[in-house]
Amino acid sequence: MKILVIGATGMTGAAVVEQAVAAGHDVTAFVHDAGVYQRNDVRIAEGDALNPEQITAALVGQQAVIDTLGGKTPYAATTLETDAARILVAAMTRQNVRRLLVVSVLGAGDSLANTSLVYERLLMPTFLRGVLKDKAGMEAEVSSSDLDWTLVRAALLTDDEPTGSIRTYDADDGNTAHKLTRGDLATFLVRELPRDTFSRKAVTIANL
Repeated sequence: MKILVIGATGMTGAAVVEQAVAAGHDVTAFVHDAGVYQRNDVRIAEGDALNPEQITAALVGQQAVIDTLGGKTPYAATTLETDAARILVAAMTRQNVRRLLVVSVLGAGDSLANTSLVYERLLMPTFLRGVLKDKAGMEAEVSSSDLDWTLVRAALLTDDEPTGSIRTYDADDGNTAHKLTRGDLATFLVRELPRDTFSRKAVTIANL
């Protein structure tokens, strides 16, 4: 499958690129500065996720998109992901690229039911306050589209070694999601590309 990975230079994006290449996909990495991107086994598209023309050009010939875009200051107010999602959805619609997977965050939407008290009362109002609002805006843009989308609400991300154990959570079961390695998040994203299990749905995932 021909895949465009947005946010390919980030830690999650890099893991997605690695696993997508290993799985035999034809990967294009969308990066802000091609001059500092060191992989030679993928195509490289240079641009800004907020530039409609550059996003549209990168989508030519693609079959799917994995969006791992995220800021470095989750506590700061921003509309980066909301604005980027609006541009991406419009560009994908124009280019007839249907499959879209986007990384969201535990606590967005009804996944609040799967958070711990510490996460809900301490992290969400402080460290995560900026990103949660932006993710909510992003989710609204994606879910209102007619694309074949999946929103992946990741638990608190760690840089630990992948466990190979990925659990999905339902808001109705009330089970608490805790942590998720970036490697396992990448595994889930790449694995779900051709599947329709979570088509036009949001899913919460964690290792435990």
